[in-house]
Amino acid sequence: MEHLAAHEPRVPFAQCGPGFGGCRGSCHGPHARRSSPESADRLQWRAPGGRCSQGGWGRTPRRGRCSVRRRTRGIALVLAVGVLAPLAACADSGSGTPVLTWYINPDDGGQAEIAKQCTEDADGAYAIETSVLPRDASAQREQLARRLAAKDSSIDIMSLDPPFIPEMAEPGFLAPVPDDVQERVSKDVVAGALAGASWGDELVTVPFWANTQLLWYRKSVASAAGLDPATTPVTWDQIMDASKDQDKYLGVQGTKAESLTVWINALVASAGGEILENPEAPADQIKLGLETPAGDAAATIIGTIGKEGLGGPALPTEDENASLSIFQGDRGSFMVNWPFVWSATKAGVEDGTFTQALLDDIGWALYPQVTADQPTAPPYGGINLGIGAFSKHVDLAYQAAECIVTPEHQAFYFATNGNPPSNTTAFDDPAVTEAFPMADVIRESLELAVPRPQTPYYNEVSTGLQQTWHPPSAVSPEVTPTKSTDLIIAVLRGERLL
Repeated sequence: MEHLAAHEPRVPFAQCGPGFGGCRGSCHGPHARRSSPESADRLQWRAPGGRCSQGGWGRTPRRGRCSVRRRTRGIALVLAVGVLAPLAACADSGSGTPVLTWYINPDDGGQAEIAKQCTEDADGAYAIETSVLPRDASAQREQLARRLAAKDSSIDIMSLDPPFIPEMAEPGFLAPVPDDVQERVSKDVVAGALAGASWGDELVTVPFWANTQLLWYRKSVASAAGLDPATTPVTWDQIMDASKDQDKYLGVQGTKAESLTVWINALVASAGGEILENPEAPADQIKLGLETPAGDAAATIIGTIGKEGLGGPALPTEDENASLSIFQGDRGSFMVNWPFVWSATKAGVEDGTFTQALLDDIGWALYPQVTADQPTAPPYGGINLGIGAFSKHVDLAYQAAECIVTPEHQAFYFATNGNPPSNTTAFDDPAVTEAFPMADVIRESLELAVPRPQTPYYNEVSTGLQQTWHPPSAVSPEVTPTKSTDLIIAVLRGERLL
């Protein structure tokens, strides 16, 4: 996923997807890469009280295996502390203007520019310097967790992907959000962003930018099928039939990566269900909601697209960029994807890769419905700001976070880096509407969007889904929901390993 098709325009990292990782496994969208073998051994240490925590940070103990990899865990933490000690010492000299370090995901320079602006606005109260995290989603998550487990005081502000927030909040790695800050940063924020920034019915991070997938369509294909998605909601069955009848391909993400989890979650939620029925429960008490009509509906859609070849021959390895390439080609029809596709296609027209006719033929609408009588539940992604619990400047860090997420800064970030605001008022900025004419639809989609499961065991859940719902051609409602339920429950109970 590191390489783009030869004819595909490169787009800024910040425009690729919903949170950490991105469509190239390198920005902040679906975590396109799987965890490395090293990460299977990661972040396992004794929880408070001498209990053994596996696969998480201070989680409820699982049966057995408490002695497994204890030596490796110790080595990892020693290395982490040894490497991080000099870094922490550099964070603040103890004199002069306090320096706050903001750990950011790779983007197109927008976060660094906002940090510069907030430093200037602070007028000496604080200065913000940015530190770019690795491109790989699992590496970002692992680096921050290791540092926080070592109580690294150099971590003041973090750009966090919503699915990782419970894992950070549960063991107390995030400083509590003051009540007055909660009130201010929640004003005019879309519902999906507030849900993604919370854990245990409490806001634990500051909403920064939000992301969602739209249905992108070739107007010529939709018209030939008698569909007008811009005015009348369409279902998956309708776009599948239209593509099949016209010998076109659907743009979906069937690769074994986080983007597949995003797709599964959106389908289950759009069918009125949820992957986890009790996401805040201890590991051995979690109940999955896949063996339901909603889970069956999701499996039917993915399985049909896979078996009938509606996603093209490369569907099992198709990520967001590959989907876009198909959509931009002669057999493009409908595609579910993030807003980066608009700026990427515009860039292709400007550099001569594509004709203006292609851009003129692209329409946009809300994510497809699973059934005509059930509202859509589009994917939700984005980045929220977490304040390190061990920071020496928690109060200043929250002041800086409030500056970072002002509607003006969110509008700037959207217009220049392609990442939609979580604050609804930012969508009214003229620069936003000029750069993204579909801004109103993005805002509406964010109000309907449903986050992926918010649980401290997200990595186990997501990886379990990817292992059992791939390849798409092997997915069926008779087998897949039960298979994935059995695997994930066994992993959470410590009876199987991923």
